Amino acid sequence: MAVPASTRIAIIGAGPAGLTCARILQRNGLAATVYDREAGPEARDQGGTLDLHKDDGQIALREAGLLDAFLAACRPEGQEMRQLAAPDGNVLFHHTPAQDELFKPEIDRGHLRDLLLGSLEPGTVQWGRALTAIDGPATGPRHLRFADGTTAEADLLIGADGAWSTVRRAISPAVPRYSGISFLEAWYHDVDNTHPDIAELVGQGSAAAADGRRGLFAQRNSGDHIRVYIIQRVPQEWITDLGLTLQDTDAIRTHLLDRFRHWSPRLRRLMTDNDGSYVHRPIHALPVPHAWEHDPTITLLGDAAHLMPPLGVGVNLAMLDAGELALALVHNDSVDAAIHAYESTMLPRSHRMQEALDHGAEELLSDELPDFAAETP
Repeated sequence: MAVPASTRIAIIGAGPAGLTCARILQRNGLAATVYDREAGPEARDQGGTLDLHKDDGQIALREAGLLDAFLAACRPEGQEMRQLAAPDGNVLFHHTPAQDELFKPEIDRGHLRDLLLGSLEPGTVQWGRALTAIDGPATGPRHLRFADGTTAEADLLIGADGAWSTVRRAISPAVPRYSGISFLEAWYHDVDNTHPDIAELVGQGSAAAADGRRGLFAQRNSGDHIRVYIIQRVPQEWITDLGLTLQDTDAIRTHLLDRFRHWSPRLRRLMTDNDGSYVHRPIHALPVPHAWEHDPTITLLGDAAHLMPPLGVGVNLAMLDAGELALALVHNDSVDAAIHAYESTMLPRSHRMQEALDHGAEELLSDELPDFAAETP
């Protein structure tokens, strides 16, 4: 029992959730088309590294038939974690993963996307298709209009288009709100050769430090790269308020050195010895809880449904959503019944997690030692 093979399924967004959903549908004999606004898979940097958990993200990959490929490509050593004291940088906690530990191994976002893209039938993803409008009755079909002037019809429209989802606007008035916390991202390349002190401090996984008002999180990526996220409670436009732009790298470094002047030089190097410009990432979240009136032809996945602070659950929940929706379409004979089945489990789960992580961005600044032991086997 499944929705008819002729059902036109449109997925907006070629991120991990959208691609996972498309892959599982295709594996079970259902076609889907993924539309993405980017010009192509190499259009922009895909971001840092992800830890895919055994009890959610890896479950979705198993349903996609890609778990073995993921385990061959992932970095188990990336599970190493260090908590550093601020301001001196001494190690307070150090978790070194066991040789066979695979509870939440790391993989670069770009590598995960390549794995998923390579598993799809040719032509599944249509690039350069930015959705601008959704028309048609709630019972379908939905008429999709794209910025390039093209159109499409869908019997099911799936919003996997992230924090600023266009699909969400069709069924919910909710918009993400600024959390009051911003990340400033710094990149370090060829770290073992050009930044050996930083490479040693971070190790093969991640290192974090905070003093209750400011914090940082450093993470090893593949290819001898490290990304550092400088975490501050600031107005969203704090860089503009200083009279600066992101291109004013030296001036931003001077500001950081002053703001973190009580921190040790070895920690400050994690913020100011970066290669190239900074990237500003203000943290937003959807209202808690976020829900919508059931729609028989539209539903949401991942950040489009339940954007939360970046505390290690986002991509895992998104991929779990994707797997559950795909299987609901496989095991129900109508789109409406499948959406009901999917949302009956997804919404309560996401509400629980939203409530647990509400104001969670503030925890990134806490100087209390996190309970890492509770997160590792």
